[in-house]
Amino acid sequence: MNFLHAEIYQGTSGFLPGGFSVEAGRFTRIFPESASPADGIDLAGARVIPGLVDLHLHGCLNSDTSDGDPEALIRMAAALADRGITSFLPTTMTLPYDRLRKVLSSVQEVLRRDPPGTSRILGLHMEGPYLSPSRCGSQNPAWLRDPDTEGFLSLQASSGDLIRIVTIAPELPGSMEFIRRVKGSAVVSLAHTDADYDTAVSAFGSGASHVTHLFNAMRPLLHREPGVIGAAADRSDVTVELISDGFHIHPSVVRSAFRLFPHRICLISDSLRCLGMPDGTYELGGQEIRLRHGEARLPDGTIAGSVTDLYDGMRNAIAYGIPAADAVEAATATPARRIGMAQEIGSIAPGLSADFVICDKNWNRLAVYLRGIQVNG
Repeated sequence: MNFLHAEIYQGTSGFLPGGFSVEAGRFTRIFPESASPADGIDLAGARVIPGLVDLHLHGCLNSDTSDGDPEALIRMAAALADRGITSFLPTTMTLPYDRLRKVLSSVQEVLRRDPPGTSRILGLHMEGPYLSPSRCGSQNPAWLRDPDTEGFLSLQASSGDLIRIVTIAPELPGSMEFIRRVKGSAVVSLAHTDADYDTAVSAFGSGASHVTHLFNAMRPLLHREPGVIGAAADRSDVTVELISDGFHIHPSVVRSAFRLFPHRICLISDSLRCLGMPDGTYELGGQEIRLRHGEARLPDGTIAGSVTDLYDGMRNAIAYGIPAADAVEAATATPARRIGMAQEIGSIAPGLSADFVICDKNWNRLAVYLRGIQVNG
């Protein structure tokens, strides 16, 4: 099938006027306007971008990864596909090991069933329980624990290596050994941490390579105490997550982050089960959260996650002044590369899965395709 007369995203070089071909669920050819075939679907100048990849997403539509329910995961995956997020890492909160095993089992079940028309699950992001009590944010402090290498590796082995990212606080006892032994099994990310610069440098030197929700749940970047943020900025091999919901991070800081971490930002949603739901009271990792006017908080006022999906977060970044090509990269190619999936998803190129979003000049979604099959629009 040919798709004609569009603006095709081609990385940070921008958009190519032309079209592309899809066969058996994969891109087979990208061509300029001058080489367009005679027959195909006329996109009438619309933009085409890769399907978005969310590395950090707890839930939506009153469903949560931590429920450990395959049906909840399927509901989430269907809703994400409809919104243009075609791949994701369901993300846990801090939980006891028995609950984590249940979650991993639910992910395995969904992968076995492979329900059509749903966003593909790439594995799991395990956010906790190896986090700092002083920076736990909306994580449940009752279930926090120090990094446990053997416990983690047991979870990973029983799941068939489903855990793609594990977030830890590197100042906790046992962290450096954990990083050295786990880095070959999963991406080790830093957050929910009170680590100083030197501790973060040691963690990155030991093999940590990612930062979870940059700026949130960590020391701020100060001129004499740069903390995790400064240590990450020093390392060209470290990627960082950024929530662009207009609430967690000021637009000026979003612009600064893109300058500080060029081509190393993974836009994420960090969305909760209350994404797509009305104001009210919900549950998050065994704790109550309250959604009011687009803000989710614990009863004591602590900020929880987001109620903005990744597609709208990307649009926000563009509205804040981030060049469109950079914002799209941060929502597609960079997260795919972070978890070793760049040869399968995250770009529009021959051989890759034909996951793509057709949108107008104002970034309104017109249609979403998964493996070459339209799922909405």
